[in-house]
Amino acid sequence: MTESDSFVMISAMNTTRIQHQIEHLQKQLTALGPMHPGSLGEQYNVCGKAGCRCKDPKHPQKHGPYYQLSFTWRGKSSTRFVRPEHVAEMQQKVANYKSFRELVNAWVDLEVEREQAERAQEKHAGGN
Repeated sequence: MTESDSFVMISAMNTTRIQHQIEHLQKQLTALGPMHPGSLGEQYNVCGKAGCRCKDPKHPQKHGPYYQLSFTWRGKSSTRFVRPEHVAEMQQKVANYKSFRELVNAWVDLEVEREQAERAQEKHAGGN
């Protein structure tokens, strides 16, 4: 086996490995479920009414917690309040979106790596 043959074989193995990794990422993507971009924050509020517990001089107790979803989509920023009974569901959607973005970035990285391997393989094969 020549050096050129071993290079082509290693490149083919790398391309196959990359393809398997891409297929695995694609399966993970299809299993994600509902998603939503953004982050979920917890807020407390002071209402401003004179006799309210939030204005107590010794032990003020703010109102809340209130949950707010903040996100930017297609260049437009938005915020929405989320009811306490929907917080866990929204946290899962936000986590799914974060996973989605990470998986897509990994997929693109692998596609770039595969293209480079194929280009090197073609260059090496053409050089003989």
